[in-house]
Amino acid sequence: MTPLNPPDNPRTQRPWGWFETVSETPGVKIKRIGVFPGQQISLQKHAHRAEHWVVVQGRARVTLDERVFDLGVGQSCDIALGQVHRLANLSPGPVEIVEVQLGDYLDEDDIIRLSDDYGRI
Repeated sequence: MTPLNPPDNPRTQRPWGWFETVSETPGVKIKRIGVFPGQQISLQKHAHRAEHWVVVQGRARVTLDERVFDLGVGQSCDIALGQVHRLANLSPGPVEIVEVQLGDYLDEDDIIRLSDDYGRI
């Protein structure tokens, strides 16, 4: 399944995949995030936001603090403010999630990277 990407929601490429903002209002941002096979986002936390992830394609490997577990389509998890987390795709196919961010500051620079495969620390 190839998702549509409306022209008013440009896709931002990252070394691990991509993201696009679907909606944004004060205190709430909704994104679609795709992780390429064999890739993962940085191990990170946020100072200003909590997140809720829902898997909409594939099987995602999630790290929350010391816990590591897999989520399939329709399954979700909550990431508390300041909680260490990571999203990975260990499968041969694509992984896509919908991320709901909640907080007083929702810009991309609210990422505290603890570990990163792409040298961005």
